Amino acid sequence: MTTDPKTGSKTGSKTGSKTGSTTGSTTELRYPMDRQCPFAPPREVTAVRDAGAVPRVTLWNGVRPWLFTRFEDARAVLSDPRFSADKSRPGYPLSSAVALAETAVEPTLLVMDNPRHDAVRRLVLGEFTVKRAEQWRPAVRAVVNGCLDGMLRGTEADLVADLALPVALTVICEFLGVPFEDREFFRDLTHTMNVVAGSTESAAGARQSLQDYLEELVAARALRPTDDFIGRMAARHLPDGSMTRSGLAAMALLLLTAGHDTTANMISLGVLTLLRHPAHFAALHAGEDPVLLAGTVEEMLRHLTVVQRGIRRIAVEDVEVGGHMVRAGEGVVAVINVANRDPERFPAGEEFDPSARARGHLAFGFGSHQCMGQSLARVELQEVYAAVARRIPTLRTAVPVEDIRFKSDMAVYGVHALPVTW
Repeated sequence: MTTDPKTGSKTGSKTGSKTGSTTGSTTELRYPMDRQCPFAPPREVTAVRDAGAVPRVTLWNGVRPWLFTRFEDARAVLSDPRFSADKSRPGYPLSSAVALAETAVEPTLLVMDNPRHDAVRRLVLGEFTVKRAEQWRPAVRAVVNGCLDGMLRGTEADLVADLALPVALTVICEFLGVPFEDREFFRDLTHTMNVVAGSTESAAGARQSLQDYLEELVAARALRPTDDFIGRMAARHLPDGSMTRSGLAAMALLLLTAGHDTTANMISLGVLTLLRHPAHFAALHAGEDPVLLAGTVEEMLRHLTVVQRGIRRIAVEDVEVGGHMVRAGEGVVAVINVANRDPERFPAGEEFDPSARARGHLAFGFGSHQCMGQSLARVELQEVYAAVARRIPTLRTAVPVEDIRFKSDMAVYGVHALPVTW
């Protein structure tokens, strides 16, 4: 059962089991629904996709967007400029009251539309090439092995606290040029911003605190440039006015929060998935096959897709998607974790199969807002999965899966803790 934040009433899967029709229904379908299996999206949403339906769903605040669950429809929504990412627009299908906090300070790329979005993105895109990500591989490998060295001094650990979070935070802090000693500050504020049932005031306060901190850091780098993302951007773009201090701080805020939270969750949830598929785990241990390793990461991204509440947009004019008309002012949700299992695109979509070559998935989004940091994220995941399989082949969970607490309460899916032993 879940609690409606607006009314305080209880709702459960019986309401969500009725999918309505492609043109709407008097039957209320509340979104999101509860998962029945921690390793799969809710069955009700999968049923919507398999029925070819595009229902209208009811969110926490009564807003009723259209739900797009098929792969091609989700990709069409995310690539069409007639769908706006601007959360301040009336009727925007916010994921929670906390999501309002994103519009409380300097906007990030996530909520910008063109032409502003592309103009800002072009200023920094050169920092996120595949070549640059590969240059980070030795440093990432050293961070991963350092964390594993610490873990292996004992016989049990929390894979989230001892590996996933330290790796993700260290890498993004070094990339940005943010002092790693402030990691607890970043981690705690990011957590506050991502708790779906949290308060708008707390989330806005956390975001503002991070913005203020990063603006001070940008100011310091403007005076004394350093060879890191913030230092290079400050030296390159502040003098000619192409970026402002607040704008650069907002960019760094997005990279800091999104860059460690999603990666940390993919590390822990991915390792847990490998432990549930011992043959794949053993194959990674057997040797450093770059094709197998890359395929494992892509399949993990597709199969798990930690963005669990969809990507939201609002139509700024009438748009037809997959034969369905969305009118101007109506919201839409592209449910990418369900679309990434669409059998029309991935024939064995419900299965975890690293040999399936899951290219073209939507785990990093699609279109102009596709994640810039995806190449670096891939390097981190490859290095972690390979090192864990190579160095701890006897790794196993220290508690039953049913005792693991999953992040159903967060915007990004994962596990709160993962006790392991070897």
